[in-house]
Amino acid sequence: MNPSLATLLIAAGAYLLGSVSFAVVVSKLYGLPDPHSYGSGNPGATNVLRTGNKSAAALTLVGDGVKGWFAVWLAQRLGASWGDASLAATAAALAVVIGHLFPLYHRFSGGKGVATAAGVCFALSWQLAVALLVVWGVLAATFRISSLAALGAAAAAPLLALYFIGNRPEAWVLFPIVALLFWRHRENIRKLLAGTERKIGH
Repeated sequence: MNPSLATLLIAAGAYLLGSVSFAVVVSKLYGLPDPHSYGSGNPGATNVLRTGNKSAAALTLVGDGVKGWFAVWLAQRLGASWGDASLAATAAALAVVIGHLFPLYHRFSGGKGVATAAGVCFALSWQLAVALLVVWGVLAATFRISSLAALGAAAAAPLLALYFIGNRPEAWVLFPIVALLFWRHRENIRKLLAGTERKIGH
């Protein structure tokens, strides 16, 4: 198969996988309301947790993370078969996050992408994922604000990726991914600047 066509197909597949909203799927399995209909309206683990069902929230978090990891992991292996695992992984990384943010199956109303992006980072480099987890943990423990910790880790991701992965497309793709994450968190950013963002546990 032509490598360009194969990469395009991988990107399309990653987008469709990213479009699976585990917040919606898990909520249906648990008999919970559609996450678009309450709280922040965001189909993500944090909003699902507002139902009080911790196991549903945890399963949502894991599902969204695993789909990011799997899309890139599979792309790396398929891409290696035609000699360009780097391009395939890069395409899959961006496409799976876009799928989560703008899911085909849910009227393009998706989540904020943190868990899926974390899964992508883990597939690209486990060292990168661990470093970002440390950044997130330090910020979360210090400020007790989930969105601030997520945004701080996201901001650090491209530079840490260049360090752990090197000057490769897989590292550079994190710049547009992080830009998308910040755009999806624009309301959280407004609240952070206003000092009204909710703290963890409140």
